[in-house]
Amino acid sequence: MSIPVCVLPQNDPHIDDAVTSADGELVDLDQARVLAWLGGPDGFPELPDAVEWVALPSAGIEGFMRAGVIDDKRIWTNASGFYADNVAEHALALLLAGLRQIHTAARTRWDKKRIDTSVRSLHGSTVMVLGAGGIGKALIPRLSACGATALAVNHSGRHVDGAQETVTWKDLADVWARVDHVVIAAPATEETHHILDADALAALPDHAWIVNIARGTLIDQPALIDALRAGTIAGAALDVTDPEPPADDDPLFSLDNVIVTPHVANPSSTLTENLAPWIAENLRRFAGREQLLSVVEPGSAY
Repeated sequence: MSIPVCVLPQNDPHIDDAVTSADGELVDLDQARVLAWLGGPDGFPELPDAVEWVALPSAGIEGFMRAGVIDDKRIWTNASGFYADNVAEHALALLLAGLRQIHTAARTRWDKKRIDTSVRSLHGSTVMVLGAGGIGKALIPRLSACGATALAVNHSGRHVDGAQETVTWKDLADVWARVDHVVIAAPATEETHHILDADALAALPDHAWIVNIARGTLIDQPALIDALRAGTIAGAALDVTDPEPPADDDPLFSLDNVIVTPHVANPSSTLTENLAPWIAENLRRFAGREQLLSVVEPGSAY
């Protein structure tokens, strides 16, 4: 029997095809057992009791939590891990661009003397992967392919495949000085707010590059700007900022050792195309009464 699924706030060809490919039936909300919600917390509809599962389109769901959207009456899933390969690729690109001074070369006309002395290699370095969930796990083999070693940081300290070492959040004070670079891929929670603060920045080596493809609030941005200006770290490559978007006169835009991309590690133009296979897989699991992927636990921030 087909599972009735509603796609809102508007239908999307990729998601619609995913639903029908998994023997789902596209219906209005008042007829649905499943809601595939493709918007943000604003405008989220009042749900009929018949809706048993809501699929949210993003890995970060803090906005939905703050809005009080997520309840305990039904199953909720997010997109944790669904975009991991896409975002990990962007993280690696940002790190390589900074180390190889691609951003500097793109802004100048053959300034060999300046750039030649600033280029560094990723090969042989140790990269902290701060948040070793889906994105972090997808990034680690990419780092290994470039000859780098990964030090993974997660909540449990449970070993992450491919990482030379795995530590918990509580161990961070002891490991900042042991890594060359940091890629932030952690969820935004009270525990991770400003996890990269002035003390952490001071402990890092002066050749360190910081990459953030998670949330801007994980970095104390004024402290980061101070460190970049002082040269206590080499640079920062940010796909997210705090606030977002930055003001036109934000200091980040005036620093030569900063790369800013406009939150495009997982571009919205391909979001539903990348989400669609996971919606289909979870719909098959739902129909078969199997455990869904990326279930949001009650009270969880991600």
